[in-house]
Amino acid sequence: MSLANPARPWMEPELQQLRDTARRFFETECAPRHEEWAEQKHVDRKIWRRAGELGLLCAGMPEEYGGGGGHFLHEAVICEEQQRAMVNSFSINVHSGILAHYLLAYGSEAQKKRWLPAMASGEMVGAIAMTEPGAGTDLQRIRTTALRDGDHYVVNGAKTFITNGLHADLVCVAVKTDPQAQAKGVSLLMMETRDLPGFRRGRLLDKIGQRAQDTVELFFDDVRVPAANLLGGEEGRGFAQLMQQLPRERLLIAVGAAATMQRAVDETLAYVQQRQVFGAPLMALQNTRFKLAECQTQATLARSFVDDCIARLQRGELDVPTAAMAKWWITDALCKVVDECLQLHGGYGYMNEYPIARMYADARVGRIYGGANEVMKEIIARGMER
Repeated sequence: MSLANPARPWMEPELQQLRDTARRFFETECAPRHEEWAEQKHVDRKIWRRAGELGLLCAGMPEEYGGGGGHFLHEAVICEEQQRAMVNSFSINVHSGILAHYLLAYGSEAQKKRWLPAMASGEMVGAIAMTEPGAGTDLQRIRTTALRDGDHYVVNGAKTFITNGLHADLVCVAVKTDPQAQAKGVSLLMMETRDLPGFRRGRLLDKIGQRAQDTVELFFDDVRVPAANLLGGEEGRGFAQLMQQLPRERLLIAVGAAATMQRAVDETLAYVQQRQVFGAPLMALQNTRFKLAECQTQATLARSFVDDCIARLQRGELDVPTAAMAKWWITDALCKVVDECLQLHGGYGYMNEYPIARMYADARVGRIYGGANEVMKEIIARGMER
């Protein structure tokens, strides 16, 4: 085993088979279409169904709900391969690793049977709508309301930066069922968007990175949603539900960032070995060798931390502060490593035709989404005071 591809402590034959399937899919069916998807700012809808056919959606969901019957390791393998292939044009993490688990943990039996099989097949695409134009990390300040009217909720408001938002048929919307309360007024409402009066998608947002990922605004104007779509069956539980699921979400972000970090090192190693400077490969220079040694060390530390967090999650021991540590440190380290690797590419590193340039732009948002890294440090500090 090489430094770049060490034996993972949790790898099993079944997981390796899944990794091989995921790698072929992302490398052969997705990566070659990046430029096309980046130009239109979204993937083609049929790629979701194809991922479902291959068992790459809802791999961690029970088979009785159409899932793969796996667990977090299955989702981690898919996440690693998607990021290693630089296919960040559609978020399986949001669809399968986050939204599906909200349904599994808090949904009624009827809700799970209605939505999870459709998500597993790719018939329905899932998204989560939390962030608003005036409320991001501080979810207690959201202003989108859902007021009860008989057997329905009437939803009004707007959300922004919604990943998978263009294609989403099923959106978990964070709403205020009690506008006067703060955290205790937040609820989660599942919204089926097809032909839904009052629901509108805004423009595809123009981002500096992850340009093939469909990220949109969503608008709700007197949208009527069945009261039966409330997640958890009781108003005011949304904030607690969000907090319970965030460690898993943040670990998935760390898993992807660690995989991207290793891809950056691998790309750069290949480049400096063939790039000639002063009559010798760039790799022959001590500065190059030392910089790459530092980057590989960072990538190895990140992978080790991820593996430790995965083991904790599997044992039911992954706490909120540790997940926050993994999220902030690995996404921060990714940006630093990619910057060093771009520098070793010289002027070519600034050209979009080189993968390192894409990684440089794509990596930056990792320090923001899933909770800004400054908030992660606050969470860690609070845990230290207990």
